Amino acid sequence: MISVADLLQDNQIPANYYGYDAYIKGDLELGLLESRRGDRLIAVPDTLIQALYEGLEQETGQASRLVLFNCGKWWGKNFYTRFSEEISDYYGKPLAELDMILFLQCLKECWLTHGWGRIEFDPTYQNQGFLMIKTYQSPYSKKLAKPRPSCFMEAGILTSFFSRLTGRDLLAIQISCESMGSDCNRFVIALEDRLAIVDSSIEEGLDYESIMTSLLS
Repeated sequence: MISVADLLQDNQIPANYYGYDAYIKGDLELGLLESRRGDRLIAVPDTLIQALYEGLEQETGQASRLVLFNCGKWWGKNFYTRFSEEISDYYGKPLAELDMILFLQCLKECWLTHGWGRIEFDPTYQNQGFLMIKTYQSPYSKKLAKPRPSCFMEAGILTSFFSRLTGRDLLAIQISCESMGSDCNRFVIALEDRLAIVDSSIEEGLDYESIMTSLLS
């Protein structure tokens, strides 16, 4: 039988580190937001994200996708570092030593608490070397002048996060989007050379099922 003493770590039972009420600390008078560790947070209104998309598209055209993706990669690199430090400190062990269930739960709660919607892992294609990530209610899903998956920043975040997590140069590409009527945003993650056909498939207007069929064949 597991004793209470075995469950206690530093006189507390580890719970949801990213619980909103515990993680977000704010001072309304000063206009400050901080994490429970004291790191500064920033609240980004939806109107700013929309304006960023529209402004970049007007100024840079199709290059706006690359700009947003690279911003996401930079953000994802720093996000991974903070996430790893927070979870390692809280549970008293390196991120790599956490069991998969706990790791996934922490990432889901972190994603939700930061206001990025919900994130889920789809293991359907795992044995074929592809990781599928689904997100819901994403603040980065915006309608574009030319309809196509639009969560470029989210793709960049996932690219950096999973590249650092696995120690390999991976790429995340979005293959379905809520802005186009899909039930969720789907991202396929794999080695870059295995995803070479995805961009052209998106330009052709193929749905995510057709894209995955092409990748698997």
